[in-house]
Amino acid sequence: MPSARKLGRDDAALGGATTVVETACPLDCPDSCTLSVTVRQGKVLSLDGGAVNPVTKEFICAKVRRFGERVYGPDRLLHPAVRKGRKGDGRFVRVSWDEALGLIVDRMAQAIARFGAEAILPYSYGGSNGLLTHDALDATLWRRLGTSRLARTVCAAPTGAANLALYGKMASVTYDDYPRASLIVLWGVNPSTSGIHLVPYVREAQKNGARLIVVDPRTTPLAKSADIHLAVRPGTDVAVALAMHRHLFSSGGADTAFLEQHTTGADRLRERAEPWTFERAAELAGIDPSLLARAAELYASSSPALVRCGWGLERNRNGGSAAMAVLALPAVGGKFGVRGGGYSMSNSGSWKITTPWVNADEPGTRLVNMNRLGRALTELRDPPVDVLFCYNCNPVATVPDQSRIIRGLEREDLFTVVFEQVMTDTAMFADVILPATTFLEGYDIAKAYGPLSLQLARPVIEAVGEARPNADVFAELAQRLGVLEPHEPAGELDLLVGVINGLPPAIADAIRAGTPPVAPCGAAPVQFVDVFPQTADGKVHLFSEPLDSSTPAGLYAFQPDPATDAYPLALISPASDRTISSTLGELPRPDVKLTMHPDDAVARGLDDKDLIRVYNALGEVHCPLSVSPSVPRGTVSLPKGIWRRSTQNNSTGTALVPDTLTDLGGGACFNDARVQVASVARA
Repeated sequence: MPSARKLGRDDAALGGATTVVETACPLDCPDSCTLSVTVRQGKVLSLDGGAVNPVTKEFICAKVRRFGERVYGPDRLLHPAVRKGRKGDGRFVRVSWDEALGLIVDRMAQAIARFGAEAILPYSYGGSNGLLTHDALDATLWRRLGTSRLARTVCAAPTGAANLALYGKMASVTYDDYPRASLIVLWGVNPSTSGIHLVPYVREAQKNGARLIVVDPRTTPLAKSADIHLAVRPGTDVAVALAMHRHLFSSGGADTAFLEQHTTGADRLRERAEPWTFERAAELAGIDPSLLARAAELYASSSPALVRCGWGLERNRNGGSAAMAVLALPAVGGKFGVRGGGYSMSNSGSWKITTPWVNADEPGTRLVNMNRLGRALTELRDPPVDVLFCYNCNPVATVPDQSRIIRGLEREDLFTVVFEQVMTDTAMFADVILPATTFLEGYDIAKAYGPLSLQLARPVIEAVGEARPNADVFAELAQRLGVLEPHEPAGELDLLVGVINGLPPAIADAIRAGTPPVAPCGAAPVQFVDVFPQTADGKVHLFSEPLDSSTPAGLYAFQPDPATDAYPLALISPASDRTISSTLGELPRPDVKLTMHPDDAVARGLDDKDLIRVYNALGEVHCPLSVSPSVPRGTVSLPKGIWRRSTQNNSTGTALVPDTLTDLGGGACFNDARVQVASVARA
């Protein structure tokens, strides 16, 4: 394996002349850009796009261009610290790493002695982390201690469950083949803010004559140029997709030969789709039935036809069934077997990477759904959560039922550790803070889940302050707690060697040689030519009896809207051009605004730029109003990932989100928040 110096820690990067160092972006976006980072005298000057990942084509999003402001900003955590004063006040006293780790180990040992290891709850998410910084030495530590386990379901759980049930997470169509499509359906996805490198491929397809259908409550940039925009009400995607299935089955658009040879459960899907006429689905979704009919007819008659299933449609009580219905369309419509046809979802499983470096079996200990953190902290008793260790995430800003989470974090008997890069909303409630390195200060292996790209991310600067990488900290904690074997990785570089050695041989050899690895399925697989379902029988399972019996209302069922007379508006929280989830939410930004349709504003006597309160029984958020037809009547929008400082009353949209769970996968129902809006001046 190359030395650390050859991998990027060269003399120029550490000080002296200006140099450009290439690394990779591991943040939670499908694209995983190559980055060219300009460094002088050991400090990052700028970030731009690199050339190793050809899909990202040397341009990056505006978000990551600002990442240096996080590295050197006033919110950066530079040393370990312990709380001084009341929880939530954000007052801390600097301590040494030895003292901080000693406090943590002592409190963990006390919790284990008093309650058992399940009283420790590790809380993390892996969206913005690679193979070294997530589920590596941290997983070894928690498994060997026997702590409570975490169901990481805040995102992609319903869509993941649907994809697994249908296709076994078969490799999907990559960006390169979008220009070959005659029809592209973007369903619940907005690449203009999340995965911007798909946009040029969609535009190229349009120039080639492809039609574009966008299914999204909002008028996104691509929706503005779409041939058909179905601005569906949140939670109704399953009905719209089933109406398209009904049309395929009833009009002769279903590929019966393909269904007989390659699928199971087609008859059951057809039964569930039969009640959903265009008129019924359109009335429920708040769209024109003739527009829905045109979309279904266009899909039936087009080839190659490509469906890009996003994550927006999963964020409600019907999210899993919606994803199942959308992902099933190419199987029923016979859209596989041609380049540019089929579906795109996550390609994260296409590399066939396991984790042999986690040398510990997962115990059968208590499983806590991360979307119910507030309940876990306030209601669990046998045992209670005595120690919360939070890393790689910011639940106060990103997880449903914000007020209940805060009440739990305010418990004086709860010992909270936050291992983080900056002073997040969650870190404000910590008892001990540990400073973490950013991806510009450490090694990782970044795996894209849109393009088929896997890259070595390398440090371009030394760690700022006393920040340490995940691997170093979890290795030391494991050593102090007596659960790390002498021969096992004791830090980041040891782990890097172990992870590379544990990868499939062809991938490992490519990384060692400094060349881009090729996925086992190839660079641009054609579904049902190069790749096939990874299910046990190799077939597409259009209906699943186990999922049907475990789903509250049954598979492909529509559960009614939770709106009431008191709270009639659907609140959605789409990704914005400012943050990656909540990462970079600390940076200065213009006022965060609630977007509302003009008719809804008039009905409430509200004007553009009014200071409003959006509220329900769980909480309220105060912010300015933006009146715009970009959202449909009955729907309001507040950006995802904002921090408490971004609103007038230090509450964010998650304060309005119930901790109910999706029909499949136990996911978060962010878009099931139902609210009312009024002027703060008239409150």
